[in-house]
Amino acid sequence: MKKFIEEFKAFALRGNMMDMAVGVIIGGGFTGIVTSLTDNFINPILNLVTRAEMYTLRDLVRFASRFASDLLNFLILAFVLFCLIKGINKIMALGQKKQEPAAPSTKKCPYCLSDIPVQATRCPHCTSVLPEKTESAETV
Repeated sequence: MKKFIEEFKAFALRGNMMDMAVGVIIGGGFTGIVTSLTDNFINPILNLVTRAEMYTLRDLVRFASRFASDLLNFLILAFVLFCLIKGINKIMALGQKKQEPAAPSTKKCPYCLSDIPVQATRCPHCTSVLPEKTESAETV
């Protein structure tokens, strides 16, 4: 049973699975905004242009407040989702092992300051013979 839970945890918390879940949730929220925009702004404007229906000021305020409410719902959803993902990422980072920094693979030539392999005994750029050990070894 413990192995099953470990496998499910690895499956559910994979990066691409989390990205897909965030995309579906944000897509659903954005659908609500688009629907509200068409229902509360575009359709009333078309009705006014075609004189199919006349609106009072109270109706226009109601349309604007519905859209503002839907927009606020989307922003709250996005913020809560952001906080959840940030928390999950922090928990995942705690469980990972720290990687040791890799040994430098290049160093600077003391004569021309070009990047050269650590094992090089002669600089390919200035053809100088390199000393055995240089103190200016840096990573690239």
